[in-house]
Amino acid sequence: MANRQSVAPAGGAKRARAAAKLRQQLPMHLMLLPCIALVAVFSYYPMVGILIAFQNYNPTKGFFGSKFVGLDNFDYVYAMPETMHVLWNTIYIALLKIVFGLLVPVVFAILLDMIRRSFVKRTIQTLIYIPHFLSWVILSGILVDILSPADGIINFMLKGMGLEPIFFLANEKLFPYILVGTDVWKEFGYGTIIYLAAITSIDGTLYEAAVMDGASRFRQVLHVTVPGIMPIVVLMATLSLGNVLNAGFEQVFNLYSPVVYKTGDILDTFVYRIGLLNSQYGVATAVGLFKSVVSFLFIVTGYKLASKFAGYRIF
Repeated sequence: MANRQSVAPAGGAKRARAAAKLRQQLPMHLMLLPCIALVAVFSYYPMVGILIAFQNYNPTKGFFGSKFVGLDNFDYVYAMPETMHVLWNTIYIALLKIVFGLLVPVVFAILLDMIRRSFVKRTIQTLIYIPHFLSWVILSGILVDILSPADGIINFMLKGMGLEPIFFLANEKLFPYILVGTDVWKEFGYGTIIYLAAITSIDGTLYEAAVMDGASRFRQVLHVTVPGIMPIVVLMATLSLGNVLNAGFEQVFNLYSPVVYKTGDILDTFVYRIGLLNSQYGVATAVGLFKSVVSFLFIVTGYKLASKFAGYRIF
């Protein structure tokens, strides 16, 4: 009897503390409700559309009136001759973007950190950051003008040197590298800021010790700066794994043409043409679902690697 009486007050006190904690945190939970509602409406409710991947979808009949075909859409996609080309293009272009999207900002951040005049340093940092805010609709128009075979500035210089003009955006061999180069040009300013912040967090006494040991500027970078920012580099690299199947729809859509489909077509543009232009909704949804599942696996893998090698955790 005594044991029951001693346990009851303890349980009541625990419930009272939980109730008090809930009352204290209730305003925060209420603040989250609009965000939860937006996620539910715009992220989870549209997932009902996954059903289209397993149907011969007819817009007039809707989700629940269209004929169920199982995995026939996936078999059809696998049998299409261009599917493997598109998948290879997507992985190849995305991997190049990830590699150079990490390497260029790191190198540029190290070089920028060596500039001692703060005004020059801030000016350069601002100039390289501006393209990040411009959409690919604007940048693609600029690039089309620059790379134009008729009056583009690059071909104008080639003609001045007595060389033949090059139709860059219609050359299937050059097109993937144009995509990679222009994407790095647009985004490396953002990455540079991240790595500059990592460099400024390095303990200054390490540089003083290196100078005392007679280390040159190059040796300081090699043995102090690079190891100091390596956890951030590893973190950014592992988190980028989730973008292996994202080669940039907006960029490719605004720059490519049927001439470069062989090397420039990616999964997102492939889905666009099949689904919206050819009205094969079930097939397009099957490709999109395949991409989403693979990307999810890469994201999970990336977070696991980030947790293991960089100590990064969301929860």
